[in-house]
Amino acid sequence: MRQLPPSRRAFVSRVMLVLVAAAVAGCARKDAGAYVVGFSQMESDNPWRLAETKSLRDEAGKRRIQLVVTDAQGQTAKQVSDVEDLIARHVDLILLAPREYQGLAPALQAAKAAKIPVILVDREAAGTPGVDYVTLLASNFVEQGRRAGEWLAAQTNGKANIVELSGTPGASVAADRAKGFRDAIAKYPDMKIVASQTGNFSRATAQGVMQNIVQSLGKQITAVYAHNDEMALGAIQALAAGGLKPGHDVRVLSIDGERAALEAIDRGELGATVESNPRFGPLAFDTIDKLRKGEKLPPKILITDRFFDRDNAKQFIAEAY
Repeated sequence: MRQLPPSRRAFVSRVMLVLVAAAVAGCARKDAGAYVVGFSQMESDNPWRLAETKSLRDEAGKRRIQLVVTDAQGQTAKQVSDVEDLIARHVDLILLAPREYQGLAPALQAAKAAKIPVILVDREAAGTPGVDYVTLLASNFVEQGRRAGEWLAAQTNGKANIVELSGTPGASVAADRAKGFRDAIAKYPDMKIVASQTGNFSRATAQGVMQNIVQSLGKQITAVYAHNDEMALGAIQALAAGGLKPGHDVRVLSIDGERAALEAIDRGELGATVESNPRFGPLAFDTIDKLRKGEKLPPKILITDRFFDRDNAKQFIAEAY
């Protein structure tokens, strides 16, 4: 009989261990008749992620559905392990916020083997909707980048030397926001990206990266496009420390719509932010209801995003996360 290759044998063994653990734990993990949803969060170290988790917790509570939350702490390997733990707890469905596009196939395959449906939330992962996962709930990240690029073009009359602070390498959201922005500025030959480095969606990391770029390029920089608000806020600090006035010498724009960003717009430091709505709770549980009723779901379901600049930011500060 033909033997499986070592890598395949290891995967099969791993799935079997998960299924055995699930069978052992299944009877004890919930009250009879309870519906349990697992949420694999990629990290919990920034306002956006905290707001997303809170929205899911709040909505689950309203609907009297048990929600089990795990935190991968920014590690793809831990996220795979977290999903396997949720499978072992025999949850009825898994909401997965993928840290990276690649690397989560073992988690999706293990859930599929256990016959536990997976809905992706806010980011894509490699796989086929309807086969490897049910559907994706997300913003249109390409459109977010395009809106940012169009705003900057209008504000600068199509002339800018731009520093791009990109998100987590390998994440679909970073690739999409970069694409949308580049598509928007491609029609303006005098809009040039003079530096592009990852800030890993972190304020502290982006501040350090921006400090080095300011030392290198100085007053050549006329704009900063950050893939999220946290990086934009770090860039604002670095620009000020380097003797450049954010909002005057350098236009800064970003994506997310967190409270600190809206306050920065009100102060004149940040030019604009494209909302990336983190409040997935209602959409996620509406989608779960449809799935439980046997309704056919599209491969992607989009959440609504707004746009904030000096004209409207102040009025939304109180409700921002």
